[in-house]
Amino acid sequence: MAEQEQERKRKRTREEEVGEGVGEGVVVEAKELKVGDETLACTTKVGYKEFGTSAEMFDYFCGLLRAWPTNVNLNKYESGMLLDLIKKGHAEPEKKIGAGIKSFVIRYHPVWKSRCFFLVREDQSSDDFSFRKCVDHILPLPDEMKAKAEVNKALGGRNRGGRGGGGGRGRGRGGGGGRGRGRGRR
Repeated sequence: MAEQEQERKRKRTREEEVGEGVGEGVVVEAKELKVGDETLACTTKVGYKEFGTSAEMFDYFCGLLRAWPTNVNLNKYESGMLLDLIKKGHAEPEKKIGAGIKSFVIRYHPVWKSRCFFLVREDQSSDDFSFRKCVDHILPLPDEMKAKAEVNKALGGRNRGGRGGGGGRGRGRGGGGGRGRGRGRR
């Protein structure tokens, strides 16, 4: 019994240390809590919501990305959710946040041509971020939900191989190759 009590005190101290300095309204909770031989599942809090699984968290942010119109600043509630997601899940949150975040907006990504979360900093600079990678960092996603490196390469990343090679002045989709429909021969 005394051993279990010491273990609880040690865990409580660790949880308090982890929670210090994280930020206003941010609560860091354990994903699992061991009490004796029992492992109890806990929720993970991001922003104002608690999530039981990574898939649940992914679905929330995916739904948010699809529900809001593009080029409109997100409201205070959703901005708080995204800010906490970056703080807890991004590999380099300080670098991403920079001088401070003014707003969050959904835009079409210029490279990937899909809807993407962008943050707008106080200095008016903007940057995109992957909610999928942030979620995966907080609670690992199942393999079938993870972003695949091969997909990124196929959608325009470097190290192109296979057909086409990506260079030159091909005749694809409005590329201007060929004679076109001009005035004809003279």
